[in-house]
Amino acid sequence: MVKDKIVPREQLDLSQDLCHFACYLVLSTESFLFQESKRKTPIPSFLADAVRKGPSFKGAIDPFNCVAEELELVEQNLKRSIRSSEKALTEISSHLIYGGGKRIRPMVTLLAFKAFGGKKVEDIVDIATAIELIHTATLLHDDIIDGAEFRRGKESAYKKFGLKATLVTGDFLFIKAFEFAGKFDDTVVQWTADACTRLTEGEMLQGFFNRNTDVTFEDYLEIVRRKTASLFQTGARVGAYLAGANPSVVKKMDQYGLNLGIAFQMIDDVLDIVGHKELLGKPIGMDLRDGNPSLPIILALNARQKAVTEAFECSQPTNAEIREAIEAISQGTAIQQAKTFSKSYAGRAFTLIRKLPPSLGRNGLKTLVQLIVERDF
Repeated sequence: MVKDKIVPREQLDLSQDLCHFACYLVLSTESFLFQESKRKTPIPSFLADAVRKGPSFKGAIDPFNCVAEELELVEQNLKRSIRSSEKALTEISSHLIYGGGKRIRPMVTLLAFKAFGGKKVEDIVDIATAIELIHTATLLHDDIIDGAEFRRGKESAYKKFGLKATLVTGDFLFIKAFEFAGKFDDTVVQWTADACTRLTEGEMLQGFFNRNTDVTFEDYLEIVRRKTASLFQTGARVGAYLAGANPSVVKKMDQYGLNLGIAFQMIDDVLDIVGHKELLGKPIGMDLRDGNPSLPIILALNARQKAVTEAFECSQPTNAEIREAIEAISQGTAIQQAKTFSKSYAGRAFTLIRKLPPSLGRNGLKTLVQLIVERDF
């Protein structure tokens, strides 16, 4: 039985942050133009499409352009890191890494570093690489857990190469991640290890609530804080720390990353219901199929939507049952509520950095907040 009144107490605390964020968007009047002709590296489709399709706003700084050279170094690191005498490890790693990806987590790390005066590229690129490798490893393991057939618009590694090879490759990427992270001081290594711990805890917690209609909003937030937001949090925190920011600022960036990561996951959940297969690179309704408690599903369960409850509880829902549940969620209030929650957490992230000293890095972090909540893939 679904618990009543799952809307969290935090909702009231978020209203002021949402107001600040809304004002930032409403006051925007100028176009956000990328200087693509000046780029040395191509802009990720995620950012280009988000800007073309999303609302324009005043004083915007292209976050990709802020760290384009550093991101190119991250890409070079990624390519070098997956070389192995065992060709299967390289092939499976390449299948996912070369298959695209938003690179949002290393971007957050690099922007935070620049926002607080970080100058030496070598002081940040390796840990940004480590964070992306950890994320990539978790995707391989996630696809095994979910039995996913597609990832980034093509056949998943699990489907193409099988369970054993994909599992070992995920482990390989975790090890490679700590080859990079191990170059830093004990604090950075510990924060990175802590993020991995929280990731695994979040995965276990999500498994506990798989097809469990008693799941609450608070349960959902705990899953997302650990499983998704932990790498955003670590990237922002480490970036500020390595740039020499004082402890209070490092703590503030930690919370920026946490709230940005929560907002990011909430939009991911929305897109699983109302997104487009071609843009997402996978079919919609995967959370319903797999029994994962996404935000729109939880809100629909709380609204006593029968079709959603039946599809979510069923161990193997049919395509027709999934379509019916998607339609029920889309026609109700769950999608709009979920978007509002996402913007609220984005507003909190924005509030945490809006009073920081002006810099290209800080403005890039502000812009990234909007791009994440306005995206459609």
